[in-house]
Amino acid sequence: MTHTIILHTDGAARGNPGPAAIGVVISDQSGKEIHAFGEPIGHATNNEAEYRALLRGLERAAVYGENVEIRTDSELLARQLQGAYRVRAANLQPLYVQVQRALKRFAHVTIRIIPRELNRRADALANAALNRGERVEERSNDF
Repeated sequence: MTHTIILHTDGAARGNPGPAAIGVVISDQSGKEIHAFGEPIGHATNNEAEYRALLRGLERAAVYGENVEIRTDSELLARQLQGAYRVRAANLQPLYVQVQRALKRFAHVTIRIIPRELNRRADALANAALNRGERVEERSNDF
């Protein structure tokens, strides 16, 4: 039986564009957190930060499983990845291509749009990294 990894991602930019950071939370199917981190990414728009959070999250999630369920509060990101919205912004097009490439590493991918209140942990990690100006990381040793 293959396990599905749950991936929560969030991006934050102050000023949009401005200083930006990402937050990523990787959990197992039961909701037990495996790995969580936030890191500053320099100057970016909020949507660029959302894409970069997903890219970093997919990179880490691939270590833990071959099936991934992405949970994001970014409707734009989710709808673009689902093909419902076109990627018109020139700054997002290369990130979209990179995400599409990263998704091919997984046998099965699900993308869910969730309310912001269900993405608080990833949001908090992005904001902590933004406030501190450095990486914030937590791992479970028993996965």
